[in-house]
Amino acid sequence: MNAATTTGTPYGTLPSASPLPLRKPVSLPRLQEMRDRGEKITMLTAYDATFAAVADAAGVECILVGDSLGMVCQGLNSTVGVTLETMRYHTESVVRGLQRVQATVWVIGDLPFGSYHESKEQALNSASVLMRAGAHMVKLEGGGWTTETVRFLVERGIPVCAHLGLTPQTVHALGGYRVQGRGDAAALQLRRQAIELQDAGASMLVLEMVPATLSADITVELKTCHTIGIGAGDGTAGQVLVMHDMLGINLGKNPKFVHNFMEDASSVRGAMAAFVAAVKDGSFPDNNLHAW
Repeated sequence: MNAATTTGTPYGTLPSASPLPLRKPVSLPRLQEMRDRGEKITMLTAYDATFAAVADAAGVECILVGDSLGMVCQGLNSTVGVTLETMRYHTESVVRGLQRVQATVWVIGDLPFGSYHESKEQALNSASVLMRAGAHMVKLEGGGWTTETVRFLVERGIPVCAHLGLTPQTVHALGGYRVQGRGDAAALQLRRQAIELQDAGASMLVLEMVPATLSADITVELKTCHTIGIGAGDGTAGQVLVMHDMLGINLGKNPKFVHNFMEDASSVRGAMAAFVAAVKDGSFPDNNLHAW
């Protein structure tokens, strides 16, 4: 936690902005160090200044400004309708909140649907918008066709987080929110795409709704690309949840792999800290809750 004094807010206690934090700023080398010593990486989504600052105070290493905001903030049925301008706005909001508390977290901005599909140059222009907004890294979905886009961005100094498995931007093509990577052929394709993305320079890889054994195998195979699971078992290098899901305040039914950390907490910060502790000690996620 930070060495700063604290001030009360409706969302819990936040550190003041004056003293320097004791925690080291999160960086790609620090994430690699965590991976090398077997410490799990924690990630939550956040879309505004206050919740981002609370997540930092709770000890979260990475904040994803996810296009999931389309569903939890805008009330859309999927992430497809989120625009690049919306992502820029929310990334700036998150970063301003973190600057006020001298935060140490690593900020990842989602490239929304249609913002990187036309060409590598389009991807660079879109990524530049989020990087100028304060993101440290951008995330894009899919394998195969995205490999050269990842390489193009990384060669130009933009860190990239890839995303395989259930990719929400293509949920209609996938036939709904279904587990990906079942069967030998599908598993082989995911493993091949993961290796290709690592070789192209991706530093992180979100694996969503992938069988736990397959996620664990991919994690072992990847040495410099850190897997972050969501509904993908406990064998990944880290875990991510949509903030609204882990607080039990979403507009629908939580997926069965999500735990409501607010149930046993007295504040949002307490719930986030409980998530961090559970990921670190291995008690979350519970593979027994998966049907795959």
